[in-house]
Amino acid sequence: MANALAPLRGTEYLREGWQRIRQPGLRRFLIIPLILNLTLFMALIGWGVRQFNYWMDRLMPHLPEWAAFVEWLLWPLFALVVLLVLFFGFSILANLIASPFYGFLAEKVAEQERGLVSPPTGWQEILMVVPRSLGREFRKIAYYLPRLIGLLLLTLIPVVNLAASPLLLAFGVWMMAVQYIDYQADNDQVDFRDMLRWMRGRRALSLGFGLPVYVGMLIPLINLLVMPSAVAGSTLLWVREGPKDSLR
Repeated sequence: MANALAPLRGTEYLREGWQRIRQPGLRRFLIIPLILNLTLFMALIGWGVRQFNYWMDRLMPHLPEWAAFVEWLLWPLFALVVLLVLFFGFSILANLIASPFYGFLAEKVAEQERGLVSPPTGWQEILMVVPRSLGREFRKIAYYLPRLIGLLLLTLIPVVNLAASPLLLAFGVWMMAVQYIDYQADNDQVDFRDMLRWMRGRRALSLGFGLPVYVGMLIPLINLLVMPSAVAGSTLLWVREGPKDSLR
């Protein structure tokens, strides 16, 4: 019964994370990454629109008249590719930029949940963790970028893409869980491979958390609020259900 309810528990953590980030004491960890991510989001949208128009203008004139119907097929195909590039590109860059702030947000949420008290965090502390935070982000990128590229290539192969497309969706959901659960796992000095091993043992719970995050990240502007909510929610998930020896 507990395993059957695991996906629902995962979804509930995101809702609880949204409630948690609105509490006093946590908002200051949201303002700067929110501004940075909003700027990045607008820049990527502008780039995506330009690239879409450029490639459509290059491809359409080369189609013979009898193949004009192909344009109706290419539009949704290219639109899907651009959306996927924007989605994963924004996820990678936004989390890379905001990782030090999200690391501290996860730490503060974990302290609240564990009943711990620490001195106020200043800019010096944030700057000191930047190298470690970036190193962990690059570790995640090294994990999922080759897998993502492989799945994207498979979606371009006829027939094979019928199986590759659902796998791409499932992998995106999985990566949302990996991305955000890792913040507090890193704070607790849990090795990335050990965290993955723990998540694989609780795949339903992890995917149950990753699915609403994935859906929320697809909605423009809403995704900017989903990210800190996912940090707080995944921290609650890790503290309550993670390895008992994770507190070091």
